[in-house]
Amino acid sequence: MALLDPHSYADDTHPKVTKLVWDAEVDFSTRTLRGAATLELESPSTAEILDLDSRDLAIASVRDDQGRDVRFELAPADSVLGARIRLTLAAGTKSVTLRYETGVGASALQWLEPAQTAGGKQPYLFSQCQPIHARSIVPLQDTPSRRITFTAALKVPVALRGLMAAGFVGREEAGAAAVERWEMPQPIAPYLFAFAVGDLASRDIGERSRVWAEPSVVDSAAWEFAEVDGLLRAGEALFGQYAWDRFDILLMPPSFPYGGMENPRLTFVTPTLLAGDRSQVRVIAHELAHAWTGNLVTNANAEHFWLNEGWTRWAEIRITERTEGEDAGALLAALCRADLEEEVARFVREGHGEWTKLRTHLSGVDPDVAFSVVPYDKGELFLRAIEQAVGRARFDEFAKKYLDHFRFGAVTTESFVEFTERELPGVLDTVHASTWLHEEGIPDNAPRAKSAQLDAVLAMGDVLPDATTKLGPTEWNLWLERLPRPSPASFCEEIDQRFHFSENGNMEVKVAFLRLAIVSGYDAILPEVERVLGTTGRMKYLRPLYDALLGRPDQVARARAIFERYAASYHPIARSVVSGRIARA
Repeated sequence: MALLDPHSYADDTHPKVTKLVWDAEVDFSTRTLRGAATLELESPSTAEILDLDSRDLAIASVRDDQGRDVRFELAPADSVLGARIRLTLAAGTKSVTLRYETGVGASALQWLEPAQTAGGKQPYLFSQCQPIHARSIVPLQDTPSRRITFTAALKVPVALRGLMAAGFVGREEAGAAAVERWEMPQPIAPYLFAFAVGDLASRDIGERSRVWAEPSVVDSAAWEFAEVDGLLRAGEALFGQYAWDRFDILLMPPSFPYGGMENPRLTFVTPTLLAGDRSQVRVIAHELAHAWTGNLVTNANAEHFWLNEGWTRWAEIRITERTEGEDAGALLAALCRADLEEEVARFVREGHGEWTKLRTHLSGVDPDVAFSVVPYDKGELFLRAIEQAVGRARFDEFAKKYLDHFRFGAVTTESFVEFTERELPGVLDTVHASTWLHEEGIPDNAPRAKSAQLDAVLAMGDVLPDATTKLGPTEWNLWLERLPRPSPASFCEEIDQRFHFSENGNMEVKVAFLRLAIVSGYDAILPEVERVLGTTGRMKYLRPLYDALLGRPDQVARARAIFERYAASYHPIARSVVSGRIARA
């Protein structure tokens, strides 16, 4: 027995599933999917065991490609991993088909009532499979080390559209239902399996890109993301040809728990990006960068997550430099560094300093609980240290070789080290790579961003700027993040009266100010804090705002009351993370 992943039952000695044929029916009345998953094997079995991952799936039957019943055993569920499905295959088996139904509380799915949507007339369903939630909607080897291609037929109410992160094949309507057919010819990691069902409209925004959203917001989304083709061209100039044919965007409902999810061909993004000034487009740059660093080359499991997100943060900053200028890249890097320093301090304070290492060990740990900006921003700093040691031109060549060498593959930290030592001899010793990878905190040799614009923001200190001061959202965010905590409540009041940050349309700036105000005792903003917590499900905002409230003994009861009021509107992933923080308060 050789498990591939501490968060999967997939065994390296078992047959390898390489293709999924998925037929599913969406039932809004029961909040379940009923379907069949046909798993095609890389080669015919030789009378072997096949272990699959599942979570809260009711398995009705399992048959092989000859129509024979397949013996299966559903093991007791583990709180993190879910339940193992063990199949006993006959010799020569080429595929197996599992008929099943999802659980009402499937962790990958959020079912929305019409009142929770922008249009208010139709229900909505979407999936979020990262990191280990695909197993709650499809029984499969749910690990990035087992890539699959797939075809899918999704049966939905005829009044709704079903979208998938795949190539569209066609739609057939019959009576009250429609079947949407999709195909993904490139092999993907299971966490990138994604779909959504709702009242959706689209606008083309480029030759290879289209935005989807509810009809009432689709035009706003099309305007906000109109520059995506420029980002695509910048990415290709830096990292090589885009491998996924299209880069479409789906604007999600407010409960979507992340800023974006890099599903190939159909990136999911939060509506908090609709700032009205295109200032949040860097989130699109990040998700686009994943087309190379994450989707094309994927971390083998959650213990090597920095290989997805560290590379992607580095790529995002490079795209930002190319499209907005070096000052913009430096400001972004400085803001990420500030976030990292805060996150490292929090983990150390909470007794989880080991989660500030790049190469983590997460056996028995829910990866959603360990999720943080550390893999993103410490990973980017590590790569930037290597880049500075060898020079940008040489590092760019190295990056392209890395992407080509591991193309459509899964990478471990150890394989990265081996490849780097071969391609850039001696550089890992030069930058003290072992400290970066295996020790806690931020190494002393971590690079610092430099630019005149960044220096000007840092020079502002903690003095209230003149009312005529004009800064961009990233500059304001960085200034707010660097203010003392707590600051005088009267100072926070002056800031808000002068710059109206509590009313700002840019959520990054607004939440940065709200956090400062909470810890500083400027309680006039508490109604706005509750409004934000009740209208967005993005964890980047939920966690710091709830943490700020929970950090004040006089506001713990308020935090609990707000959570009880709005928990049902949060995605299951966000609900679980926030409830854990409240339980520890």
